[in-house]
Amino acid sequence: MNRKELSRKIIDTCLEMTRLGLNQGTAGNVSVRYQDGMLITPTGTPYELMTEDSIVYVDKNGKHEEGKLPSSEWHFHLAVYEARADVDAVVHNHAMNCAAVSILEKAIPPIHYMIAVGGTDHIPCVPYATFGTHKLAEYVKEGIKESKAILLAHHGLIAAEKNLDKALWLAHEVEVLAEWYIKLLSTNQPIPLLPKEEMAVVLEKFKSYGLRIEEK
Repeated sequence: MNRKELSRKIIDTCLEMTRLGLNQGTAGNVSVRYQDGMLITPTGTPYELMTEDSIVYVDKNGKHEEGKLPSSEWHFHLAVYEARADVDAVVHNHAMNCAAVSILEKAIPPIHYMIAVGGTDHIPCVPYATFGTHKLAEYVKEGIKESKAILLAHHGLIAAEKNLDKALWLAHEVEVLAEWYIKLLSTNQPIPLLPKEEMAVVLEKFKSYGLRIEEK
């Protein structure tokens, strides 16, 4: 895709994220790897008002094009691309259940085999740091090496994948897992977990599992 097409895809992804109930207002942000940096949503702009020209280019050193302001979270988007050569798209949101689990400062354990969507046997939760800071980007950089989906304590979710369709799919799957986990916690009963041996089997099978959409 050229820049205009990628920018349109970013906007469409933002709108779909809202339609799916995964975000509120201007809280989330979306990016794609582009040239030696990324294209990312601007700061403080409602998704429905964005145009292709609104999307901001930020290079690998964090320098953005003049006359535009990228999302305040641009640091951790770049950190994801630095940490993982296998992903080209990042979706961040404050989905209701993911945010709730993140407030508990809990990882989502292997309550269900779909936990494997992130590439490991749990959905990690990285420590809290103020939004838009280098410290948060450092936590994200370490966490994303472990899993393509991570919770940010007292904040929300990051999902990274090969393209935007897959990243949004991953974000939606993890929100469902978070909803299940919240419901299970509310029972005050011990939660049975899948053993590591079974999760190892599932993770191997997941190497050929997932949304089969490839962008040109």
